[in-house]
Amino acid sequence: MENGSSPTKKWGFRANPELNMSSDNTVRGVLYMLLSKLNQSDTRPVIPLGHGDPSAFPCFRTTKVAEDAVVESLRSANFNGYCPTVGILPARRAVAEYLSQDLPYDLSPDDVFLTLGCTQAIQTIVTVLANPNANILLPKPGFPYYEAIAKSCHLEVRHFDLLPDKDWEVDLDSVNALADENTVAMVIINPGNPCGNVFTHQHLQKVAETAKKLGILLISDEVYSHIAFGKNPFVPTGTFGSITPVITLGSISKRWIVPGWRLGWLVINDPNGILKQHGIIDCITAYLNISSDAPTFIQGAAPDILAKTKDDFFSKIVSLIKDCANICYEGIQDVRGIICPSKPAGSMFVMVKLDLSVFEDIKDDMDFCVKLIQEESVVILPGICVGFNNWLRVTFAIEPSALEEGIKRLKAFCERHSKKPKTKA
Repeated sequence: MENGSSPTKKWGFRANPELNMSSDNTVRGVLYMLLSKLNQSDTRPVIPLGHGDPSAFPCFRTTKVAEDAVVESLRSANFNGYCPTVGILPARRAVAEYLSQDLPYDLSPDDVFLTLGCTQAIQTIVTVLANPNANILLPKPGFPYYEAIAKSCHLEVRHFDLLPDKDWEVDLDSVNALADENTVAMVIINPGNPCGNVFTHQHLQKVAETAKKLGILLISDEVYSHIAFGKNPFVPTGTFGSITPVITLGSISKRWIVPGWRLGWLVINDPNGILKQHGIIDCITAYLNISSDAPTFIQGAAPDILAKTKDDFFSKIVSLIKDCANICYEGIQDVRGIICPSKPAGSMFVMVKLDLSVFEDIKDDMDFCVKLIQEESVVILPGICVGFNNWLRVTFAIEPSALEEGIKRLKAFCERHSKKPKTKA
């Protein structure tokens, strides 16, 4: 007690420990941790093979159509104010028309909810489904943000397997074994993050039929939609909306290479009206009423972005990503201690397995990634972040020469840490 002041009352606030626990294992959380380990004396450029944002590289610049649409939206002064919490009607109509091109039925603007990137779409639907005692089925490996949000909402998470020896198909037997009367939904990611796979039409139909049999919602994360360059074309899961209710999550972030513009969507694929009957639509609206909105001027640009972008832009981007995928896959074949079970066919990632028996001083995937950035200034995401211990998620959507340099450094690192053959006395 100083200057005669009264003793300070015990402070009543404290941090929520669950938020720290949830964020520690997100992609961004781990990448920031890895970057903090960077050797500042290494003057070589950092090679970012850890996250799916190639926008920094000139070869991945977005289309002028999109840039002009944003400029026109800003200069019109028509989109400087607040917007409806579900999104402005012209943008919702544009998303409905854009997605309907690939569906056997037409979506309406009322089926579309605009969000602050796909991240908010995830947060919205997971929060809406978080009832007491409920559980949600997530893929393993998967995108960790789903689990982080579910835990923050006290929604139990159960993991079903993706099968690396079957091009990362859903293990439907594990889905059936995990589901019970409290299961509310299952999540799939197509094209796959982190696996780089693309589901076939036949497999997606089986997934939809399984969801119907179990009476659960099918959530399809399609943020990498149309970024497919293997034998399987991209098929939207909403194609099977007449079999089971499907909620599609997406955005302009990846296909247009503009993740910083923060325009995403949550879309109802439910011609039978089951979700409306069960109050899900009203609950989505209620949640968006108390959360943030996508920037109004980006929404104002959405109709031109979605309708006027030429196919040659998309073809160029997919061709570039395919070339990068080939460079990555072929380069990794020559790296000791790393096994790639399947060639990437979509998205911007590939999962590779660490053979720890090859290395003399690598404990696990996290140890590998920490030492890699310290010694080679290469960032790779440890598999533990996506639910696969002692695997790595490698991002290949960067400038090709930088990718080649990254693989060269990765190879040198693995050679340096490999067990040396014993010499005879």
